[in-house]
Amino acid sequence: MTSILGISAFFHDSAAALIIDGDIVAAAQEERFSRKKHDPSYPFNAVNYVLSEGKLELSEVDHIVFFEKPFLKFERLLETYMAFAPKGFKSFSLSMPLWLREKLFQKKFLFEKLQIHDEKFKDIKKIKFSEHHFSHAASAFYPSPFKDAIVLTLDGVGEWATTTVAVGKDNKLEMLKEIHFPHSLGLLYSAFTYYTGFKVNSGEYKVMGLAPYGKPKYKDLIIKKLIDLKEDGSFKLNMKYFNYATGLTMTNKNFSDLFGHPVRDPKKDLLNDFHMDIASSIQAVTEEVIIRLSRNIAKEYKIKNLCLAGGVALNCVANGKILRDKIFDDIWIQPAAGDAGGSLGAALAYWHHELKNPRKNLKDKMKGAYLGPRFSENFIENQLKKLKGNYTKKDSKEISSEIARELSNQKTVGWFQGRMEFGPRALGGRSILADPRSEKMQKELNLKIKFRESFRPFAPSVLREEVHNWFELYNDSPYMLLVSDVKKDKQISMSEKDKKLFGIDRLNIKRSNIPAITHVDYSARIQTVHKETNPKYYDLLNEFKKITGCPVLVNTSFNVRGEPIVCSIEDAFNCFMGTNLDILVIENFILMKNDQDVSLIKDYKNKFELD
Repeated sequence: MTSILGISAFFHDSAAALIIDGDIVAAAQEERFSRKKHDPSYPFNAVNYVLSEGKLELSEVDHIVFFEKPFLKFERLLETYMAFAPKGFKSFSLSMPLWLREKLFQKKFLFEKLQIHDEKFKDIKKIKFSEHHFSHAASAFYPSPFKDAIVLTLDGVGEWATTTVAVGKDNKLEMLKEIHFPHSLGLLYSAFTYYTGFKVNSGEYKVMGLAPYGKPKYKDLIIKKLIDLKEDGSFKLNMKYFNYATGLTMTNKNFSDLFGHPVRDPKKDLLNDFHMDIASSIQAVTEEVIIRLSRNIAKEYKIKNLCLAGGVALNCVANGKILRDKIFDDIWIQPAAGDAGGSLGAALAYWHHELKNPRKNLKDKMKGAYLGPRFSENFIENQLKKLKGNYTKKDSKEISSEIARELSNQKTVGWFQGRMEFGPRALGGRSILADPRSEKMQKELNLKIKFRESFRPFAPSVLREEVHNWFELYNDSPYMLLVSDVKKDKQISMSEKDKKLFGIDRLNIKRSNIPAITHVDYSARIQTVHKETNPKYYDLLNEFKKITGCPVLVNTSFNVRGEPIVCSIEDAFNCFMGTNLDILVIENFILMKNDQDVSLIKDYKNKFELD
């Protein structure tokens, strides 16, 4: 038996993953345990969790692989500061003490951290280092169902690379092309995230959600001034407009002058039509880059499968466009596409690439991304008693029919079942569920339960065999990483008066039979639900379909804005009591809000920082 622990840490979304003989046993992000969103610290709790799931002490683990090479990253920082000197001195002087104290001598630093788990762990030679984009590529190819595939990774930056093309065949993975820092599609998108007043490395999906409210008026200007984009999708950024290489901000005065507006201050400035047009424009440019890249690599390598990873692979609108463009026969996207997934990729790369182990029975190896903690009935009951929760216990069949009925009566449900998801999406393990047929539900969920901006769209979960009856999608999308349009016969055409509305005014128009999950451009970010990976959630959707004729539910993550997705029973109960959720279901236990002690109601709205 060979066990490999993968670790990603020290930038954002620290995580740990454990594989045993090539099988993915467990994976989780540190933020879920620490309750700090995008926690970048050493993933102490996540390591503890994956070891407990594998029933291993740390000293029994055969190999420990970190997801990137610190020396290469340090070289890139030094070379960048030298190239832009003396401009970056402030940023340089702030980052160097941390590098010299912790990051540069990471092997020793990691060794000391790992010893806290197990004093019997004495062998520093067990610690190995992968490369950032190789870890991303491995996380996308090795768990995929493809014998061979082109692997495209796009993110902010690893050591030097920001975009890579690799080819995976059997158990081999070869990196073939790279675009290097400071030229980065991820950082370009983050620059616009910053410019529109959202948090970098956190608010990018808000820009994507805002884009359909605007028009891509500035697309040509971005391509003319900011990015030199070639026919084959390769690109260079014009660093005259950016500050991230050496400064403490993403953009500079030239950038603001180009678009004629300063950076939005989220504390003072409301989102307006300009920000919506800017979001629409950068989304259009991103899609253009990705489509050109995809077409070019498909033509060059003549391989019909595509795997995607890296933070930009979470741009499910662009992913949907690749699929619709029919560039590839099939696409598989790593659900933990960002840095968290690097922990898993590092472990898998070591198993297949370094140790040369074959890949067996090709199928999706991510187990639906349900790789986090689960809890026994006894433990749950003891926790609920401790928390003074009033509950009833039912069997699974009763729960499916009762909760489906409550959902059809417009009740909102916190759904806590089985193992927690790995990656940023809730997939029916730690989800908030609602009726998609309700016209008020999107606004209500955003403002009263998630405490977030009203423009944010919600995703549908749909029975896999029903997806093509409701959406223009004929593929599996188990990880909510593909956007497609609602089927024409389910859409409601806009009146001439409605068509004249712009921006946020379009939010309240009923656009389909399932308005709560239909975005303003008739699109939806779809999760297909499969009986094999999540039977309980599948049964609930089936019951809802029997009652309503609709095999779709609103599925959003079980948390409020700024809070990581709930992990423990206590997290779930606190979120339930701190929001306007009507019902909480934890495995076979049902808690009704009206039955709870009112003195336990929490002020949750300001508990977490704005994300």
